[in-house]
Formats: sequence, structure tokens, C-alpha cells
Amino acid sequence: MRSIQLGRREFITLIGGAAATWPLGARAQPLKNKYRIAVLSVAVDRSPLIRRELFKELSRLGYIEGQNLLVELFSTDGNSERRAEIARDAVRGRPDAMFVVTGPLAQHVKDVSATIPIVCVTSDPIALGLTTSLARPSGNVTGVVVDAGIEGWGKKLQLLKEVAPRANRIGFLARQAVWEGSETPAVVRAVRAAAETTGVDLFGLPVASPMQEADYRRAFEIISTERIEALVIQDAAEYLPYRELIVKLVEKAKVPAVYPYRRFAEAGGLITYAIDEPELYRYAATQIDQIIRGKPIQEIPWYQTRSFQLILNTKAASAIGIEFPPALLVRADEVIE
Repeated sequence: MRSIQLGRREFITLIGGAAATWPLGARAQPLKNKYRIAVLSVAVDRSPLIRRELFKELSRLGYIEGQNLLVELFSTDGNSERRAEIARDAVRGRPDAMFVVTGPLAQHVKDVSATIPIVCVTSDPIALGLTTSLARPSGNVTGVVVDAGIEGWGKKLQLLKEVAPRANRIGFLARQAVWEGSETPAVVRAVRAAAETTGVDLFGLPVASPMQEADYRRAFEIISTERIEALVIQDAAEYLPYRELIVKLVEKAKVPAVYPYRRFAEAGGLITYAIDEPELYRYAATQIDQIIRGKPIQEIPWYQTRSFQLILNTKAASAIGIEFPPALLVRADEVIE
């Protein structure tokens, strides 16, 4: 077990020629033309990681920004009402490929253009209507899948039960549209099914869009009114700019919580069960490369994440008066002390 250094992640510009080892073998054909890529995300906070991982891998594959690659960045700034707007703006530039973070945003892009190839990061793309098959994508969308379904949510609930065995009233912090089932309904179905299997009662802490500090504070009032004993945070990218606020509100409520991204661990989160985001961005770069080199979307399968990291924060545990079981500490990939 090892500790990690805490601190805010600074914006990192594109670094060319990085010594990566991602397998593809696409450099056999030299690149001679200039290419345009549109990158659409829901939170500005995510851009540094995209540039560091996605474009570092693209650079290794021969795409150098400012030389043979033009990149246009678009963001909803956490406001889901702007999805259609930035989708139209991005498509207007007629890029060779589009990289889109989150399935709902990819849905809007797909609605605007059925021909421009899209690589996206999403939960279940079949449930979202982005494709009919993971092995052979339909339409103009492929990408990487971040949601492990019922099994993944069940794992998070089990982690909470390990640190708080008596906790039976579990809160789920989610975007209001997700909790109500009007957006990505597969997510809330999976969480509810996992809660039923685990034998706990699930309570929604919905946050309306556009997400602001006051909305988070109102959501957390439900913890006291419903006597919630533990909390699961939805894996919504819109939460990342507010991760420090969320962690502070959880600590104030003195309930154990499990978070979806490593950056919550760095902000002081108690338990983080996180996908390996850098791995997914690097793989997405290889999919973009295949598209630019002329491979049909239907021959570029969706990639499902295989790696999750368990990160524990002993300082956060002390702040709410709990101790991690030794068996859980042994299984952790990292322990922040």
C-alpha cells in the first residue's frame, strides 16, 4: 500500500512523443494530411485529463496538434440544457472524428449528424440507443464503456456495508433526470437492483441541472430528514468541478460515502471505487486513429473497462469516527493517510 500526494491538478498542455506502449501498430502508414477532431465534454474540469491522456496517445500515433491535427474543444460547463447547442456547434465544423464524454451528450451529437464518426465515453450504450451491439457497432458511434452495471453498483454497496455494517438506509446522489429515470434509466435500474440484492433501502438525493452549490446543499438536506446512513455518488462527470464541496458536505453529514473518480480521493473522499480513466482515454485514441485511417465504425468494437481502483482515505475515516477493517485495507490499491 502506498500514499498519494494530494493537491489540485493543473492544466497540462499537450506533450508530443510520449513513450507509451498501447498496442495498435497503426504507425506503419505515415500521416500526410491534416485532420480535425472535435472534443465535447460536460465539464471544463475534465479537459486536463483528456489532453494529458487522449492527446498524448494520439501524439504517439502520429497526430501532432498544430501540425497535422486541429482540435476544437466544446463544453456544456455542467449545464445539460446546453447539450444540443454544443452538438450543433461541433458538427458545424465538419470534423473527421468527434470525441464525446458521456452518453447523453453523444445522443445529441448523433441526433445532429448520422455520418460524422463519434467515439464516446459512456455507460451502457445499448440502453442509451447509441448502438445495438458492442461487438459490431451500429450507426456512427463507438467508444468505451465505463459502467459495470448491477455488479459494479453492488460492489459499491458492499464496500459501504463493510465499513458500516448496520447501515441500511443508503442515499444515492444523482442528477435529477437520472434519479427520475428520464435520462439513462439503466443506471437507476441497476442501482435499485443492486440495493435490493444487498438488502438495503435506497433514497434519492437528486441534483437539478444546471448544477450549482445551492442545489447540492439542498440535496444533502435529505440526509438528515430521511436519516440516511451511507451514501453512493453517481458517476456523473458534472460532479467533478464540485468534488471538494461534495466531500465537505459528506464529512459534515458524518456518513460513509463511496465515490466514482480518483479525483474525489484526492479531494479527501472516504472510499473511491474508480475506473481507470487514463486507460480508457488512451484506448479511445486508438479508436479515433482507426477512424481517421478509414476503418468503418462497424469494425471498431466498443471497449468495456476491465480495471477498477479501490482507494481508501484513513484521514476521512477518522473524521467521521470509523475504522477500515483490516481485510479491506489489504485489498486496497492505494491508501491515503
